[in-house]
Amino acid sequence: MNPFQRMLLAPAALGLVLPAVIAPETAAAAELGSPNGREAINDYMEQQEIDELKAWRSRNQVTSVNQFADVRPTDWAYQALSNLVEKYGCVAGYPNGTYKGGQPMSRFEAAALLNACLDRVTEVTDELQRLMDEFKKELAVLKGRVDGLEAKVGTLEAQQFSTTTKLKGEVNFILGGVPDYDGNTTGNQDRTTFNYDLRLNLDTSFTGKDLLKTRLRSANFTAASPFNAGDSLFKLDKASSTNAGTGGINGLDTITIDRLYYQFPVGKQFTLTAGALMRNTETLAFIPTAYRSQLLDFFSVAGTPGVYNKATGAGFGAVWKQSVAKGKGFWNTSVNFIAQDGELSTSGIFDSAGKLNTTAQLGYKGPNWGAAVAYRNGTTGTRTINANGTAFNSLVNDQISNNFSIAGFWQPPNTGIIPSISASYGFTDISGGSGGAANSQSWSVALQWDDAFVKGNSAGIAIGQNPSAGPAVEDPLSLELFYKFQVTDNISITPGLFYISNNSNQVNDKDLWGGVILTQFRF
Repeated sequence: MNPFQRMLLAPAALGLVLPAVIAPETAAAAELGSPNGREAINDYMEQQEIDELKAWRSRNQVTSVNQFADVRPTDWAYQALSNLVEKYGCVAGYPNGTYKGGQPMSRFEAAALLNACLDRVTEVTDELQRLMDEFKKELAVLKGRVDGLEAKVGTLEAQQFSTTTKLKGEVNFILGGVPDYDGNTTGNQDRTTFNYDLRLNLDTSFTGKDLLKTRLRSANFTAASPFNAGDSLFKLDKASSTNAGTGGINGLDTITIDRLYYQFPVGKQFTLTAGALMRNTETLAFIPTAYRSQLLDFFSVAGTPGVYNKATGAGFGAVWKQSVAKGKGFWNTSVNFIAQDGELSTSGIFDSAGKLNTTAQLGYKGPNWGAAVAYRNGTTGTRTINANGTAFNSLVNDQISNNFSIAGFWQPPNTGIIPSISASYGFTDISGGSGGAANSQSWSVALQWDDAFVKGNSAGIAIGQNPSAGPAVEDPLSLELFYKFQVTDNISITPGLFYISNNSNQVNDKDLWGGVILTQFRF
C-alpha cells in the first residue's frame, strides 16, 4: 500500500482506536501526532492487508498441487507443497494458475499462510476430539480387548504349542465278487459279498512337528474271501492289515489297534520313527507311483510286492530328505526295520524267528516325477504278498528272501487328456532252508487320468505280472481298470473291474475276473 493510500485510510483508523469519550476537536490533533496514533494506523492497515490476502487466497485455493502450472515433481519442495495442498488445503495460487515458488514472500504473506494452516490443523484436531468423545465407550472396549489379546499372545509365545489330538476317520463299503472262484477250500467262495473296513486315526502332536499315530481298525473280511486270502491275487488294498505277511485282517467285527508309533524330526533333514505297530511302506520318504486305485493290493505297492510287502510290527526307521527350496526336487533315503512277531517272547525283535524285514530305499522326487531303487531282506515267515506258487509259500518255513525293485512315475503339469504314467520292475531271490532256491520277477505299467471328464473324478488302467515260482507255474498277469466318482469332498464311489490270468494258486487253475464297487467316506 502506497503512502497516499495510507493517508486516505487514516481517518477511519483514528475512528477505531480513539476513545469515544474524548472530544473530537481536542483529541484529534494530539492523537494523530502521537506514536500510539501512528501505531494504531499501521496496525489497522496491516490487518487490512492480511484480510485482503485471506480473501485472495480463498478465491484462488487449489485442491491438488498438479493445478499449479509451474510446479514440477522434480522441484525440491514438491512433496512439502503437495502435503500442504492436499492434506490441509491451506495453500493458494495466483489467478493465472501459477504458484511462483521462486518469488520472495513478505511477512504478511507468511503470517496469512501460517494462520490458514493452523486454522486447518485446529479444525482437524477438533474433529478428532469430537469423534473421540463420541466413541469414548467403544474405544475403551477396544482397548480392553487389545490388552486381552496381548496377554493371550504373550501366553502363546511362551508356550508355542499345546498338545493336540486330531481324529481322522475312513469308512469303506466294498460290494464285489469273483465268479468261478473256488479257492483252496470247499464251499461257495464265488458269491457276491458286501464287506466293510473302518479306520480311526488319532494323530497326536506335542510340539507341532512330531506325530504319535494311533489307529483303530475293524473289518469283516473272512479268510476264505478271494479279497482277503493270504495268497490271493484278488487281495484288496482295503483288506490288508497288520497281518500283511501271512494274510488278511485278524478277527471279524472287532476293534483292534492297527498302528501305534511315534515319529519326530531330528534337525531339518532327518525324521525318525519307532513303534510297536508300524509298517515298512509307511516309513519311507515316498512310494514311487502315481497310480492310486485303492483296489488290487498288487498295484497299491507300485507293482513290486517283493520289496513293498507291507510288513507290520515292532520296529524303527529313519528318513533323510535333502533340504531344497519349496517346489524343487530333492534326493531322499529311507531305512527301516520291522519284526512282524517282535512282541513274542519266543522270538523277540532281533531273532530271525521274529519274521524280520529290513528295507532300504534311495530315491529322487521332483515336482512332477519321481524314481527310486529299493531292497528288502526278509527272514523266515516274511511272505511276499500277491505271490503265485508254492515256493513263496515255503517262506513260512526256514527260507530267506532278497528282493530288489526299481520304480518311477511321471505326472503331466496339467490334468486332462494326458495321463500320469507309473512303471516298475521287481526281482526276488529265495534261498536257504529245505525249500530249495527260486527266483521270480514282477513288473507293472499304470496310467491314471485326474479330473477325468469331471473335475475331481479320476480314471485308471494298470497291467502287471505278479511274482510267481514253482513247478510248471506260468507267469500270471493282472489287469485292472477303475473310474472314481468324487461325489463330495468326503464321499467317493469307485467301481472297478480286474482280470487275472494263470491263477495257479486256485484249484481250478484258470483265468478269472472280478469286480467291486468301493464307496469311501472320509471325515
